[in-house]
Amino acid sequence: QVQVVESGGGLVQDGGSLRLSCAASGITFSIYHMGWYRQAPGKQRELVALISSGGNTDYADSVKGRFIISRDNGKSTGYLQMNSLKLEDTAVYYCNVALNQYRYWGQGTQVTVSS
Repeated sequence: QVQVVESGGGLVQDGGSLRLSCAASGITFSIYHMGWYRQAPGKQRELVALISSGGNTDYADSVKGRFIISRDNGKSTGYLQMNSLKLEDTAVYYCNVALNQYRYWGQGTQVTVSS
């Protein structure tokens, strides 16, 4: 059974930092691509950052220079380091792992940025 579990969300002030974690089990994590997505109230889910199985990364323009995606294959865990957080980063953040037609989502973790 595949499980993807996010953690690390919470309430943070404008300009602060948080690190999200995504723990995967039931798969060979190292061969999966991983992505972080977010969904704000009333908005569609959007891609935040991607990291390939080989470690290549890509970011949405809105988070470039502020967020860093990484992975530790030995721990089957991915991360999203979020710095210089803004009010507009408030959303539920979801982790996704994907390999060809296989895609698995976590339940999401809430990130709230306050002024």
